[in-house]
Amino acid sequence: MTALKQAILLVEDHAPLAQTVGSYLEASGFIVDYAADGLIAMHLAVTQSFDAIVLDVKLPGLSGMEVCRRLRSEARLATPIIMMTARDRLTDKLEGFDAGADDYLVKPFDLPELEARIRSLIRRGQGDVYTREYVVADLVLDVDAAEVQRAGQRIRLSPKQFEMLHLLMRESPNVVSRETIERQVWGDALPDSDTLRSHLYALRKAIDRPFAVELIETVPGRGLRIRAP
Repeated sequence: MTALKQAILLVEDHAPLAQTVGSYLEASGFIVDYAADGLIAMHLAVTQSFDAIVLDVKLPGLSGMEVCRRLRSEARLATPIIMMTARDRLTDKLEGFDAGADDYLVKPFDLPELEARIRSLIRRGQGDVYTREYVVADLVLDVDAAEVQRAGQRIRLSPKQFEMLHLLMRESPNVVSRETIERQVWGDALPDSDTLRSHLYALRKAIDRPFAVELIETVPGRGLRIRAP
């Protein structure tokens, strides 16, 4: 039996980028519908069924943030939403997650990464309530409260460390490359190797050192992952 193709709503007002992304996703086996502004995106999202929505932040009509917020709060839509934007500040990303986004991709990005993120979100289950809390073993990350706890103990992290942990837990148990960590956490202002190393050291020190079982694992030649033992 032939599997049904998964449907993606691509919301992007920059026509050349929309064409590039749409063509790639179609070549990867998706059915792609397209909206160039927020109002059309709202209409399509609530009148048709999609497996995932790829949503630009800066749109005419309604912004991507407002579209996402309304789809979650008013339409009660649980379809996975990936927001894409050139804005890479932590406050921008937290605003996106607060609006109800499941993932946040900073431009420019690699198309295979976008595809991987779409497939990962779809695998987590259509129709589920969008994730606000991530749990790996006894480690809990609360997106809304911007809090991390392990074994009931609150752990304090810097904004960059929180983003790194959020990325690792969101992708768990998959491996995340160092390049992906750099691009997702720092955007275009990529850190030098010492900066990344120091943040990783501090994250491990906070998450693993005080506890008997280490959750963050280095996979040689590939990157890092966090997973339950």
